[in-house]
Amino acid sequence: MKVLETDFWCLLLPPEWTAEKDDDVVVIVDDDDVGELSLTTLCKQSGEVEGSDVLSMARDESPEVKDWKNVSVGAFVGIEGNFYEDGAYIREWYVAAGQVLIYITYFCDDDNALMDDAAVDELLQTLVLGDGGD
Repeated sequence: MKVLETDFWCLLLPPEWTAEKDDDVVVIVDDDDVGELSLTTLCKQSGEVEGSDVLSMARDESPEVKDWKNVSVGAFVGIEGNFYEDGAYIREWYVAAGQVLIYITYFCDDDNALMDDAAVDELLQTLVLGDGGD
């Protein structure tokens, strides 16, 4: 396993997955190129991100998701949901720890829906807060 590290979080990346960083977005794909996992980092200037902040942002930014569920991914807590749109299967998470909020999306063709769900869940369970998120 490789460690994928940003200023605000890090996770363990299995050998069959690769990542590219572009500004505040990290894009992760597996060798099969079935889907794409993107993590966008947002930081609150002062105070910690509250659960109400997470839910409010999710409802505003992702109205396509009709059923949000509480979730823990590694050291982060928040909500997740999914939907189908224009031939695509999309999962979204809004999770926070301390001052850091991460918006995560997983996208694949609807023909491949659920194929990588277990692998993506396992990968996200290794997510921890980085030094810049204290």
